[in-house]
Amino acid sequence: MPGPLEGIRVLDLSRVLAGPFCTMILGDLGADVIKVEQPGSGDDTRQWGPPWAGGESAYYLCVNRNKRSITLNLKHERGREILVELARDSDVVVENFRVGMLDRMGIGYQALAARYPRLIWCSITGYGLDGPYAERAGYDFVAQGEGGLMSITGEPDGEPMKVGVAIVDLFTGLYAASAILAALHARSQTGRGQLIDVALLPSTVAMLANVGSNYLVSGQIPKRYGNAHPNIVPYQTFRARDRWMTVAVGNDRQFRQLCRILGMEELADDPRFATNPQRVAHRDELIPLLQTVFETRDADDWLAAMTEAGIPCGPINTLDRVFSHPQILHRGMVIEVPHPTAGSVRLAGPPFVLSETPAGVRSHPPLLGEHTEDILRERLGLSTIEIARLREEGAI
Repeated sequence: MPGPLEGIRVLDLSRVLAGPFCTMILGDLGADVIKVEQPGSGDDTRQWGPPWAGGESAYYLCVNRNKRSITLNLKHERGREILVELARDSDVVVENFRVGMLDRMGIGYQALAARYPRLIWCSITGYGLDGPYAERAGYDFVAQGEGGLMSITGEPDGEPMKVGVAIVDLFTGLYAASAILAALHARSQTGRGQLIDVALLPSTVAMLANVGSNYLVSGQIPKRYGNAHPNIVPYQTFRARDRWMTVAVGNDRQFRQLCRILGMEELADDPRFATNPQRVAHRDELIPLLQTVFETRDADDWLAAMTEAGIPCGPINTLDRVFSHPQILHRGMVIEVPHPTAGSVRLAGPPFVLSETPAGVRSHPPLLGEHTEDILRERLGLSTIEIARLREEGAI
């Protein structure tokens, strides 16, 4: 069955993570994504290994399925002309070049939108297309720090910590994909494309969510709570006798159930702990009491009892447990895709399910320039001789 974006053509000029993550989502949903890469080197992440599979880095493989790769030398006049020709029947362009670079080459938004007014152009940058920091390069790690995320992540008395994955890049890619879908809908009403400006630093601030709102309402600078929650108690990790687990008590009823399971019913009626605001105020007294009891039994025993009582909880799994998790396997989140040099590669599949127009993995992350000739024939009608001449000239 075709995906919901069947017939949508995406020209992907992005590299590394935020942009490729965005375009992979569009590809998973059925769009025809052409990944434009520099001849000879391609996306930086192709070299970000080990580990490797068939000469490709695992990093590159994680965000580049459902795409076709063409190599274009954008420093070559004919390479730029080909890009413009490919944009003619494209619906979306996604790029993450430094601000102004494509404009100086004559292939930026203003130049292409003037020729193709239905074109939707998404620029992903570090700080935005304008403003006092617009010229700066964007990096996830820097954005996590500058946008406040690291200041609220880590142990209370420890150093600020980044998240274990490049979460700002990933959130920015999600915001970009959402904006592109909205722009496609708007175009169906107006017939016109538009410019989408998505950036790492504003995305970081947006994802501060309730913690950012806490500051805006109270004016108080948030603390780091480690694995605890600033507004809900107990809502954190606990050490059982054998390993760590998560416990997420969301209301007073659940807390009363937890006290019963722990054999500490008196805590539910203690005025220090009877309601969530009181528990937040007295967390330093409550948490050691709970921790002492949790250490007396194995995690599986506690998790079974809490699950039966309707208390949100779970193990802290290593990735071997994650990718063998019954629900993850049931959802098809581990897929094996044929690959021309690796034989096959295992990837994490799309996380969303659409009943009528399902997402899916149709093709492996492409080799560098794997589809250059196919695309030039299909989209531009070039002959084998013409393509060979472009190679000789260094345009592709």
